Amino acid sequence: MKSIVTKHGILLRKTKNSFENEGVFNPAVIQEGPVVHMFYRAVREGNFSTLGYCKLDGPLTVTERSEIPVFSPQESYEFKGTEDPRIVKISDTYYLTYSAFDGINVFGAYATSKNLKQFKRQGIITPKFTFEEYSELIKHNFEKISNKHLLFYDLFVRYRLAEMMKGKIYVWDKNLMFFPRKINGKFAVLHRLFPSIQLVTFNDSKELTPEFWKEYITNLRQHIVLLPRYHYECSHIGGGCPPIETDSGWLLIYHAAEMTPTGLIYQASAALLDKNDPTKLLARLKEPLFSPTEPWEKKGVVDNVVFPTGTALFDDDLYIYYGAADQYVAVASVSLQKLLEQLSY
Repeated sequence: MKSIVTKHGILLRKTKNSFENEGVFNPAVIQEGPVVHMFYRAVREGNFSTLGYCKLDGPLTVTERSEIPVFSPQESYEFKGTEDPRIVKISDTYYLTYSAFDGINVFGAYATSKNLKQFKRQGIITPKFTFEEYSELIKHNFEKISNKHLLFYDLFVRYRLAEMMKGKIYVWDKNLMFFPRKINGKFAVLHRLFPSIQLVTFNDSKELTPEFWKEYITNLRQHIVLLPRYHYECSHIGGGCPPIETDSGWLLIYHAAEMTPTGLIYQASAALLDKNDPTKLLARLKEPLFSPTEPWEKKGVVDNVVFPTGTALFDDDLYIYYGAADQYVAVASVSLQKLLEQLSY
């Protein structure tokens, strides 16, 4: 597939500020007219993550950048980091989702705001099951989905067992993001239980009880939006940018990890989902939308990574903001019309 993407280079680098002296990447983006608000993952020495903030005038010009974190760990479940945020606005409320990392486990959590300055934590909303509990639930799906949903955790536990003995091991659930409006009257949220992308809907997050999640995981196939299919996503996939509503359906920019002899390569791809039922896949790219090709994408804290997490639309140009090599915030753009045309083939 001929590339339709233009890369604009690095937008943000780490600074000498103590909260972001190791790297800045994987930004949440919310656009309001010509202004783009960005909440990015900021990492300090020791791999502790908070969220930094900057404001853009247009898609590429940074006009303001906070010298202190604007969102930091407060709860024990996020002791080591508030990571990889995404953000949408539904009605008059902003929904900021993030990966809560306690040093051992990762859960999906979110916070809400009316003004992008004060955020109220709403807590963890993804399932909280030990590996043993999860394996009992997920095995009911093996005739319908890949056993990689379990294999990953088996290998992960074996590899990290010595470190993990410090505490209980729970199944990781990452890449949490709201759709930017309710669907059929309910909140719709994408999340990632390895290796696929799933959808959960609810009226109130209080509905997401352990009993709810037991039933959900027992019937996980019903909730899967995308499974890995092509060579460049042979390891796993995960939600990237919050879905974009178009006349053709929901446009989802996601990340795809390819296992190679020299390690994983994280690439960006795209799919189109049904407006009323996002578990219905309308189209997806057979080749990556873009891949690590630049030196600053191929070499960094983690090599060979482009990790899309936010977008802004200026006329027909869709700007995709992404983490590059777990070290920088970078930007690429694509004609929205051309991308939708690619998805129509």
